[in-house]
Amino acid sequence: MLELVKKLCMLDGVSSFEDQVRDYIRKRVAPYADEIYEDVMGNLIVHKKGGIKPVERIMFAAHMDEVGLIIKSITDEGYLRFGTVGGIDTRVIIGKRVLIGEKHVPGVIGIKAVHLVGKEERKSVPKITDMYIDIGAKDKEDAQKVIEIGDYAIFDSDPVEFGDGFLKARAIDDRIGCAVMIRLIEQGPDIDAWYAFTVQEEVGTRGSGPAAFAVGPGIAIILEGTTAGDMPGTEPHRKVCSPGKGAVLPFMDNSAIYDRGVHSLLVKVAEDNGIMWQNKEYVSGGTDAGTVQRTLAGVKVGAISAAVRYIHSPSCVASIKDFEAIYNLASEFLKACGGIKNA
Repeated sequence: MLELVKKLCMLDGVSSFEDQVRDYIRKRVAPYADEIYEDVMGNLIVHKKGGIKPVERIMFAAHMDEVGLIIKSITDEGYLRFGTVGGIDTRVIIGKRVLIGEKHVPGVIGIKAVHLVGKEERKSVPKITDMYIDIGAKDKEDAQKVIEIGDYAIFDSDPVEFGDGFLKARAIDDRIGCAVMIRLIEQGPDIDAWYAFTVQEEVGTRGSGPAAFAVGPGIAIILEGTTAGDMPGTEPHRKVCSPGKGAVLPFMDNSAIYDRGVHSLLVKVAEDNGIMWQNKEYVSGGTDAGTVQRTLAGVKVGAISAAVRYIHSPSCVASIKDFEAIYNLASEFLKACGGIKNA
């Protein structure tokens, strides 16, 4: 699982530019899929028929896209003005290295030098409009040789294992969900299920609605990364969840109140199989569940998430052992939906 997560985190996949991720997943799961197709939005829909067909159609969903940047203009001096794609805290990107477009043109995010900043300016968080990307171009014409308006930019941040079983990487949200679904397709229980690798979640959960509309599930499980708030100085009631304490089972977020029956079954399956799990103790964020839940005549939704520190940054941090807990819980939940007891 770890090597698969690392591989996925190295692929470019800023919202609406998910091609690399989708192509890799398609090639990887094609030998195990009974049906696989890409819809108009760019979602990758996979159906794996099983020997057991649950009473209600089951769909797992995870988004392929990641937050990133998009080039908006080029100054006469050759610097790139940019906007964010998805929710990014501007405080975490100053001075960070980026790779632009399919050619991976290297650049660094710059801002006015500190000795040129006035006293009042230092009291405020810099705006995106105050920043630029420096690619070492001598002028606009030079920059235009390698950059086009509308190019995406990813954070230049390789996966690194460190500490007591932690992984640092960009895009853990939500390449962990994609990795779990890939493994379910390749090695999961022999139970009929659908898998939706969705697009554009980070800019408004845009892909999951059409995917759910096409599949028509009775139950959908969203596999996600979620904000961990266990850093020093965080008030106890705002700590959300912690890496290393197992799969996160939210009962509610800002996009959906999760189906009580599905949530209860997830908890029971975790308890019955000795799988570490934790509550999401602070209501925050949103996922594809909010869109899927309101598709067609309504869908019963649940979520299994990974606790991720510094989410939506160049250096997301998660616990490696949580990855296995999430996969095991998803697999055992699928068995439970197929009527397999403690298998």
